[in-house]
Amino acid sequence: MHARNPIDRLDPQVLAQACADVMQCEDRATKTLGIALVRVGPGEAVLTMTVREEMANGHGICHGGFIFTLADSAFAYACNSHGQRTVAQHCAVTFVLPVHAGATLTAHAVERSRAGRGGIYDVTVRAGDNVVAEFRGHSRTVAGDLLTPDTATPQER
Repeated sequence: MHARNPIDRLDPQVLAQACADVMQCEDRATKTLGIALVRVGPGEAVLTMTVREEMANGHGICHGGFIFTLADSAFAYACNSHGQRTVAQHCAVTFVLPVHAGATLTAHAVERSRAGRGGIYDVTVRAGDNVVAEFRGHSRTVAGDLLTPDTATPQER
């Protein structure tokens, strides 16, 4: 008889936070852009980013790539909250309103479906009460776990 994986015994909220902690150790992209993790839970994540002057495009508004990156990062934390290494398979974004420098954006990712190796996540990006973008990401689990099964703690890097 095989011993049950200790990770399976973790409270889902504790597991989600441990996974986020592991990801944050290596996530240089979000650190460079000043993206902050506000909250993570099973299949959910909230991240924020303040739009800096150097993020403006030729129209004087936030370049869509930065908004996409914020949404993609929220998607990544949400879909990796279950302990398995998971990557984006397909993503799409719809920009709703322009954003100017100085605005603080909040991206809220929510799991809509997870079956087998695939998942679907929706991310709403807001500036205050205004929705500025909607993002949908399709995830795919890949080999490996974020936590070591024998200790149920973040892997040492």
